[in-house]
Amino acid sequence: MPASVVPIPAEPLPAEVLPDDFLRLDQQLCFALYSASLAMTKVYRPLLDALGLTYPQYLVMLVLWERGSASVGELGERLNLDSGTLTPLLKRLEQQGRLARERNAVDERRVDVRLTEEGLALREQARQIPPRILEGVGCTVDELGSLTRRLQALRDTLQDR
Repeated sequence: MPASVVPIPAEPLPAEVLPDDFLRLDQQLCFALYSASLAMTKVYRPLLDALGLTYPQYLVMLVLWERGSASVGELGERLNLDSGTLTPLLKRLEQQGRLARERNAVDERRVDVRLTEEGLALREQARQIPPRILEGVGCTVDELGSLTRRLQALRDTLQDR
């Protein structure tokens, strides 16, 4: 059985563990996370449209603004994206003049990605996004940080299964 599959216990759980509404949609953590993700992406859309970026392209740019450069493999690992999803994103960003892809001189199997001057300049425009998102979610910086850390911990726990 794959590590990510949680087996259903053979014995039923006691009734006090399973309230009557346990299978209601609004009681599902997975749906709360899914619908919150959709809503968050919707909030980002107009801000990213102004920069000419999709949400996945924005994530790539965030990693590159943080690191300066990375291999395609490193980007995929950091963003949890496979090369089939990542490669078209990178090609589009390269066509827009925001990054450059080059074969690694030491290991030709590796493709390195680096920001262009235009990609670096876009970072300054993107600085307005986090404060606008903070306004949109209606919480303090500390509350947002706490929520982010809790979601990261949940993600890490689930990925380690």
